[in-house]
Amino acid sequence: MNGPAPSTTCPREEATGGPVNVAERAGAARVFQPELVVSPDVETMSRQALRRILDVITQKPDALICLATGASPARTYALLVEEGRRQPELLQKVRWLKLDEWAGLSPDHPGSSERYLWERLLGPLQVRPEQYFGWNGQATDPAAECQRMAAWLARHGPMDLCILGLGKNGHLAMNEPAAALQPGPHLARLTPETQQHPMLAETGARVMNGFTLGMADLLASRRILLLVCGEGKASVLARLWREPVITTAFPASFLWLHPRVTICCDRAAAAELD
Repeated sequence: MNGPAPSTTCPREEATGGPVNVAERAGAARVFQPELVVSPDVETMSRQALRRILDVITQKPDALICLATGASPARTYALLVEEGRRQPELLQKVRWLKLDEWAGLSPDHPGSSERYLWERLLGPLQVRPEQYFGWNGQATDPAAECQRMAAWLARHGPMDLCILGLGKNGHLAMNEPAAALQPGPHLARLTPETQQHPMLAETGARVMNGFTLGMADLLASRRILLLVCGEGKASVLARLWREPVITTAFPASFLWLHPRVTICCDRAAAAELD
């Protein structure tokens, strides 16, 4: 039986530009070339993502890896668990960081990022408490909680790999489109669209805000792995890939400023790239 079609890697020409249209304005910020890996299906995409995660861990066994939640990384995490069971020593020193959390949800709430990560990845890998750091979604003092995260990241960072998903409105983590973006850990006001995220909608949770790392935190990561799957993400991925225009109205556009971004997507998400 023939296996799935191999993934393809699509290069992008490098350009230089300024803070608005980086493809046209010269002499300012350097714009880097993301690696785009298009796979025929989610399974192949997830294996491509796994390979890049393992590359980071192999090079640095105590790597700090930031974890997104949601549908896009779910299969990748399942494959990572399989790899951890085959090679238990491989992940013994890895440090894990939770990217964001829905404000107000308890750790055991079925819609929380905490429960998602422990059920799908951290629990099956038997991660020790000292290997993991995350947000407290029920923090009563948001400013103190954000400072706690910022202080931890200052001591233990930078991240070696940040795994991200791509929101339909271009958000990264819970950095929503806005007139201005926060650089560090903060409590974000969620757009109505994000308030209907499947993690919330499927559990009936009503959440208005979220704790999240800021854009400067994400860009400080040594590598970024963006996972995008499904036809519902085709238009937003096409906008990201075709329009190297840095704007706070489309937070994902800031990825053009990072030197080591890999975008792994399936064919459905890549449908509008042709």
